[in-house]
Amino acid sequence: MPTKFVQGFRRLLKDAMDSADPASGKRLGSCIGAYAFYDYDAEPIYVGQTTESFGSRVGRHMTGQRSDTLAYRILDPFEVAELEFWPAEHLRRDPDKATKINAIEYSAYRWAIEQSKYRAILNEKIPPVSQLVELPPSYRFNLIPEDLREDREHPDVRIARRAETLARVAAVAHERGEVSPGLRRVIVIQAVRLADLAAARFAYAEGRARPAPDAIDVHALVGSVLQESGADDAPEE
Repeated sequence: MPTKFVQGFRRLLKDAMDSADPASGKRLGSCIGAYAFYDYDAEPIYVGQTTESFGSRVGRHMTGQRSDTLAYRILDPFEVAELEFWPAEHLRRDPDKATKINAIEYSAYRWAIEQSKYRAILNEKIPPVSQLVELPPSYRFNLIPEDLREDREHPDVRIARRAETLARVAAVAHERGEVSPGLRRVIVIQAVRLADLAAARFAYAEGRARPAPDAIDVHALVGSVLQESGADDAPEE
């Protein structure tokens, strides 16, 4: 039997997938569009898209059934506390569906970067650069059972897990030898996230304020996480 936490997590994920998309009347789990994961601090950590269904795509993220094992290691399901959907079911039969979904994903990615205190998230691949568009209405869900949140989100637990995740990804980079620049960037961002959480825990133990988000200059470490290949920054009318 799964643990009590896993049972509760799956129940809340199912409830999210079973929620209705008002625009199409379909279950969100059956819709296409963009999605984002957030950690226990409501920090965006990953943005993706699907032209299949949210249920299938998100399910693979959460159960380790991604075709690329490395992708599963980059996004640790243990860190996921919230899930947000931007459904675009109206595009399912659009002949230009791929281009339009790419634009929604890229706009959601840019939005997530702006929301992130690190100005960076754990996407190995930056979504295809597209003209920014107005995002469809979104729906955000908590995935953590309230009676189990305190233990799960304890900083010491999360520090240990982040360190383990960082070690696994770095080990893959070492074993493969040649890996993408995006993976190298993810290793640095994950290290920054680990250092920030550990520093906050240390400050709390000493009775000091948590270090400011700009205590670590992420841009100086990884450069821009945005590809400015002529994409128009203004949303379409």
